[in-house]
Amino acid sequence: MSESSKPILYSYFRSSCSWRVRIALALKGIDYETVPINLTKDGGQQFSAEFQTLNPMKQVPALKIDGITIGQSLAIIEYLEETRPAPPRLLPQDPKKRASVRMISDLIAGGIQPLQNLSVLKQVGTENQLPWAQKAISFGFNALEQILQNTAGNFCVGDEVSMADLCLVPQVANAERFKVDLGPFPTISRINKTLLALEAFQVSHPCRQPDTPAELRA
Repeated sequence: MSESSKPILYSYFRSSCSWRVRIALALKGIDYETVPINLTKDGGQQFSAEFQTLNPMKQVPALKIDGITIGQSLAIIEYLEETRPAPPRLLPQDPKKRASVRMISDLIAGGIQPLQNLSVLKQVGTENQLPWAQKAISFGFNALEQILQNTAGNFCVGDEVSMADLCLVPQVANAERFKVDLGPFPTISRINKTLLALEAFQVSHPCRQPDTPAELRA
C-alpha cells in the first residue's frame, strides 16, 4: 500500500475494539475504507490465513495506514494521535490527565472487555456465558465508577473527549447487551449518554456500519 492510499480498517460491526477505532477516525476526520471481518461466519473470518498475515492475534481491528499495519485498538488510537495531533486531542497534554486517560483506557481494554469477549465466552459454556459476562463487567464497573468520580467532568477525564471515552461507550454497549444493571453506576451512565449525542459516536455506532445486519440497522 502506498503511503498516500486511503487507510483500510478491518472491522466487525459489533466489535467494541473496532468501535473505539472508528470513533477515533471520525473525531480526527480521517476518511477510510472498511473491510468487514465477520467474527461468527465461516467459523470466524479472523482465523483465515489471509487475515492472520495482517494480525497474527486473529483479532479485529487492524488498520492499514501510512504504509504499516497496526493491531490492538489502543496502539492504533495512540498512533493516530501522535501522527495527527490536530484537535481534538485524544490524549491530554497535561501528564497527570494523560495518565488518567491511559489508566481508564487500560482498565476497560485490559481489565473488563477481554473477560467477556467472544473467545472467552466460548470457553465458559453456553449456560454460563451471561452470568460470567455480567460478573466481569460489574466488577470492572465498580472500580471504574469510583475512579470517574475523581476524574470526570463532562467526560471521563475533565471536559474534553479523550481515548478513555472511546473505550467507555463501547463497553457500556456491551454491558447493555449482557443485561448488566447500570443503576449502581450513575457517573458511567451520565458520561455515556453525553457521548452518544456526539456525531463521531453516532456515525461509528455498530448499527450504522457497512456490515451491520439489516435487522440491526438504524
